[in-house]
Amino acid sequence: QVQLVESGGGLVQAGGSLRLSCAASGRTLSTYSIGWFRQAPGKEREFAAAIGKDDATYYADSVKGRLAISRDNAKNTVYLQMNTLKLEDTAVYYCARCRYIVSAMCVPENTWGQGTQVTVSS
Repeated sequence: QVQLVESGGGLVQAGGSLRLSCAASGRTLSTYSIGWFRQAPGKEREFAAAIGKDDATYYADSVKGRLAISRDNAKNTVYLQMNTLKLEDTAVYYCARCRYIVSAMCVPENTWGQGTQVTVSS
């Protein structure tokens, strides 16, 4: 069974960039569709981006053009490049295996790690 660990979060000013990593152990990540989700304070967890087994990418409307998901199979890692960050991007970011992708969204397995905190300041 694959285990996923998120990293790369931090404090960044609005307009800045961060790259999050989702590292896998136990199984080869390339055989899975992987999604990034985020949960802001007081809000429900929401879908942000996903990459399919065929490397097709999917994004929530709120992040299109600013976030980019990719994978490095040699490193068994999925990345989320975050550019032009906004205050509303402040959240804990989680990666998860997708049970399936439907309507351009990842439906996640119900297994979550600790996530990585992203805080965008003005």
